[in-house]
Amino acid sequence: MVQAAHAQDAPNFEVYGFAQVDFTQDFNRVDPAWDDALRPSKIPTTQGTFGDNGQTSISVKQSRFGVKAQQDIAGKPLFVKFEFDLFGVGGDAGQTTFRLRHAYGQWGPVLAGQTNSVFMDGDIFPNTIEYWGPTGMVFLRNPQIRYTFGSGPGQFAIAVEKPGNDIDPGNIRTVSPELGANIRGDESLPDLTGHYRYQGDWGHVQLAGILRRVGYETVGTTDNKPKNTKLGWGVNATSNIKVGAKDVVHLGVVYGEGIASYMNDGGTDMGPEAATGVTLPLPTPVPPGSLRGDVLPLLGLTAYYDHYWNDQWSSSVGWSMTKVDNTDFQEATAYTYGQYASANLLYTPDPRILIGGELLWGERKDFNDNKGDDLRVQVSFKYSFSSKDFR
Repeated sequence: MVQAAHAQDAPNFEVYGFAQVDFTQDFNRVDPAWDDALRPSKIPTTQGTFGDNGQTSISVKQSRFGVKAQQDIAGKPLFVKFEFDLFGVGGDAGQTTFRLRHAYGQWGPVLAGQTNSVFMDGDIFPNTIEYWGPTGMVFLRNPQIRYTFGSGPGQFAIAVEKPGNDIDPGNIRTVSPELGANIRGDESLPDLTGHYRYQGDWGHVQLAGILRRVGYETVGTTDNKPKNTKLGWGVNATSNIKVGAKDVVHLGVVYGEGIASYMNDGGTDMGPEAATGVTLPLPTPVPPGSLRGDVLPLLGLTAYYDHYWNDQWSSSVGWSMTKVDNTDFQEATAYTYGQYASANLLYTPDPRILIGGELLWGERKDFNDNKGDDLRVQVSFKYSFSSKDFR
């Protein structure tokens, strides 16, 4: 959740972060670039793809550093946050390197910069120690310009956000390698997101929506054809429900078409399918107009329970899943279903110290019904700091 700016008598500045080491014992295998996180999409569905079962890793990638400041400017509160960790992704996957998490400012109701998407509810992320977290929740930190209406228990926010279409060429790469290699996402309009959130003594509920233009074009061809666009949309309903003094139930359900880019793990926004009246398999060469791109329907579910045994011991247990409806011309190995489940026991003798162990299980299923799963144990040591501790 984005921290709101609050008026204060004096400016406030804080340097904070933590050093964390994770020991992971994997009993199966995942993509070696992702040994330090359990992402169902990185689980192989063919035995031996990444070698024999069993892998050990020790990582400091979760370690984090940040600064934040707030003060009144022209009668309105200004809050600024800059934060990064060391978990490499994309071209840096598998590396211990800079990864930007937050870089934004909020002056009154106007926020600009990179932070949690308005389509996301970061507060339903459970009290787990594994880095990536539940597969079936919306989770994206995205550059955006946001305006928040209202104050008190009910708030409405709307934003334009950076588009990022994930296009799967599918079997086009087989029937026409050159065409498949030149298909690109067409990101000519920003994504539009909004949410309404109600906060009460019992917890909160949030309903979020997204509208986006999902498209593709082919570079190096006349008029960049074939090309097409579709409407992507989604609805994300989330809630935290307090149980007793400290326990929390985290719930989330998301459904939409062309929203995989906003999910924590799994799926693509658009895939190829046969045009109306065209039957598969296609002849070679592929007749013009026989294929088109379509947005992929996606369903995500998350259910977790954080329980506090006492002031120092706690546990989090739960399950999450993502299900994608593939198009008929995606490859047999396309991601179609993923599950994630975990349970832990955490010890916090002081708010600045955490020691814990976690048992994790994940499963992936492909379009051709091939399955793979992963079982692992993670033990973590986390030591936090803040400049406020030295005042």
